[in-house]
Amino acid sequence: MRILLKLSGEALAGPNKMGFDEETVRRVALQVKKLVDDGVEVGVVTGGGNFWRGRSSENIDRTKADQIGMLATVMNCIYVSEIFRSVGMMTNVLTPFECGSFTKLFSKDRANKYFAHGQVVFFAGGTGHPYFSTDTGVVLRAIEVDADVILLAKSIDGVYDSDPAKNPNAVKFDEISIDEVIAKNLQVVDMTASILARDNKMPMWVFALGEENSIVNALSDNFKGTKVTV
Repeated sequence: MRILLKLSGEALAGPNKMGFDEETVRRVALQVKKLVDDGVEVGVVTGGGNFWRGRSSENIDRTKADQIGMLATVMNCIYVSEIFRSVGMMTNVLTPFECGSFTKLFSKDRANKYFAHGQVVFFAGGTGHPYFSTDTGVVLRAIEVDADVILLAKSIDGVYDSDPAKNPNAVKFDEISIDEVIAKNLQVVDMTASILARDNKMPMWVFALGEENSIVNALSDNFKGTKVTV
């Protein structure tokens, strides 16, 4: 089985809100190691929100702001990959643009070679183009490398019919189709990513990263989040 795990930048920051929280990332690493030891092939995409949210600035050209965000995800992937290595995994970081000797240039063949050798593959730098989010980046990479499912580790424990932070009566879905997500504009991922997932039949499991063993449980009968089906 091959999965693509999406970690938000905010999740990497833990209670710090900015930068890295090593204990949070280490807990993620130990869970991923369990999957790798069981033969699961794991790819990882990170957001960059623990360093930079380009759309929050009105004084910077959007293209430049998005480029800063892409570089934030590169920093995140390099950091997280090193924590993964510290608990006994082999990793490689791929980017859609040259970063000197820091990363290797993405290609499907290169990613598949690393997967075949039991390595965790980090897909940094988004799509490599402005105006596309890391949501779109994770769906695109999942499709390109023939992943079986995307695991979306969020701060919220699934998909609701409205924002549970604003509506105490919000209803959580155990399972919902991507067509319904799009029709109701539920923002599991952004609209571009949602349509890409729908058109290429890429399922997504949504769950709370903060719950104990949430990543391992996402591939077991103990899953407590929401399955977005295609």
